[in-house]
Amino acid sequence: MAGYYEVRHTVGFEETNFVGNVYYTNYLRWQGRCREMFLKEEAPEVLAELKEDLKLFTLKVECEFFSEITAFDELSVRMRLEELTQTQIQFSFDYVKLVEGVEFLVARGRQRIACMRGPNNDTVPVRVPANLRKALAPYTSIPNVAPGAPEPASSRDAR
Repeated sequence: MAGYYEVRHTVGFEETNFVGNVYYTNYLRWQGRCREMFLKEEAPEVLAELKEDLKLFTLKVECEFFSEITAFDELSVRMRLEELTQTQIQFSFDYVKLVEGVEFLVARGRQRIACMRGPNNDTVPVRVPANLRKALAPYTSIPNVAPGAPEPASSRDAR
């Protein structure tokens, strides 16, 4: 197993600016797409919960750029679980340009989400669903985190 969830993407003209390189907001779109495809393929039960009252609020998103990419570049967006607390998840993303079997890291990002439930005017934090914890387990770099297992004290959310 690779240790990351991967989405492959071919950059299109619509994702570039007038200079010809990829416009920065697309990197954030690709993070969202990778997260969505992970849910669809690895945690479809969570999608069902999202149709009920589970909400995944994006709290923070960031991206650091190392080199430019342009139209028709082949890209691998690789998502890993970086941190798991009782109510929040932090993902890391590597953006890797693929050229004839050689990989080039072109950017790195992060995304932090909170699990919430309730009506829109009265949402409250809730534990990360067990089926989501289970789906994330193969993609973690956190030692000794098993689905449903208590979290190490150092990684608990202090809020």
